[in-house]
Amino acid sequence: MRIGVIGTLGGWSSELLADTVAEKTGERLLIDLAEARFDLDRGEVWFHDLELSRLDALIVKKIGANYSPHLLDRLEMLRFLAGRGMPIFSDPSRIMRVLDRLSCTVTLRLNDIPMPPTTITESVDEALSTLGRYGQAVFKPLYSSKARGMCIMSADRDGRGEILAFQRENPVMYIQKKINLNGRDLGLVFLGGQYLTTYARCNAVAWNTTTESGGKYQPYTPSPEIVKLAHRAQEPFGLDFTCVDVVECEEGPVIFEVSAFGGFRGIQETSDLDPARLFVDYVMKKVAKP
Repeated sequence: MRIGVIGTLGGWSSELLADTVAEKTGERLLIDLAEARFDLDRGEVWFHDLELSRLDALIVKKIGANYSPHLLDRLEMLRFLAGRGMPIFSDPSRIMRVLDRLSCTVTLRLNDIPMPPTTITESVDEALSTLGRYGQAVFKPLYSSKARGMCIMSADRDGRGEILAFQRENPVMYIQKKINLNGRDLGLVFLGGQYLTTYARCNAVAWNTTTESGGKYQPYTPSPEIVKLAHRAQEPFGLDFTCVDVVECEEGPVIFEVSAFGGFRGIQETSDLDPARLFVDYVMKKVAKP
């Protein structure tokens, strides 16, 4: 069986997944779409001297080092291959629905998933009005991960200048009421739609819990209610491997987002599970079915 891994060269999780595929199949194929060529006339996608449709399957770990609308263009190459019948995990059309923060949010809200109060606008005046209602808000880029590009604004100071500065890079402003994390949020992991495990991200210093801001992974056992909510949140997207970000609030748990790719490190550091091996076994079982 020939399985390629779509990822970033040198990326920890991408390299780990490619190593795991090599252990299982005897062939290591880590494919960076930045170096791919899409020949529409011939209906071929090439990575160096490898035509990708010759493979039995592709596993998508990363589309690029940083989130941006440009990644949607790379996904179109994979969508073409999937349309021609290639098994891709997760399906690129489904990844597209979570890559854009707004698209992910709309799907969650249409399915009545509780989230922090959120407003979308291109108007500076409307953004100021929203900030006044929320008191304190997190302004988020539509394409980002690990809190990159996010900033906190407060209604108790003149926010117009800050909003204008944010808007220069983010014409469509995603504004979310700041939620008290109490130093912790949760990542609930799902493989093939089935609950796998949970880890906590803890940070008593920064406003966010990301590891880039000093957050640390810790084991955590969520309540059945939280697992049920996270399962409902990931279900509409149909991703093969994903992580649902959950925050426990006084009013009850809320969802921040459903991840396009899901992380490995939090699982490895907080459990005895090997996420890369589990994912590859899952893919091989799916591809081997008649």
